[in-house]
Amino acid sequence: MGRNILCIEDNPDNMMLLKRVLESAGFVLRQAFNGLDGLKIAETEPIDLVLLDINLPDIDGYEVTRRLRKASIPNAARLPILVITANVQKRDVDEAMTAGATEFITKPIDIFELCSRVENYLSASNP
Repeated sequence: MGRNILCIEDNPDNMMLLKRVLESAGFVLRQAFNGLDGLKIAETEPIDLVLLDINLPDIDGYEVTRRLRKASIPNAARLPILVITANVQKRDVDEAMTAGATEFITKPIDIFELCSRVENYLSASNP
């Protein structure tokens, strides 16, 4: 089962929390602090799931999602993309899902619930 997670998050504190939690659960976490770097990682390394913030310093998470869905990476169409954001308006959810996100998770996150969701997606995509 693939356990490679790409986390695209510009806040160092949030990234540190996600890194500690996910690596302690046995996942391999690749980090990107902006959208363009995240896209480069996704195109050059094996990624099984993406955790993605919406508010990034270069391109926003909606655009990252659209580009990931169109990328020439293996299984781009089925790659689970979990948007994690403090943006909680209905239009934010709608835009993320229209862009191709798999799920929309609001901050602050429940780390136990996040690990459970990540496990579920990775188990489902790698029977």
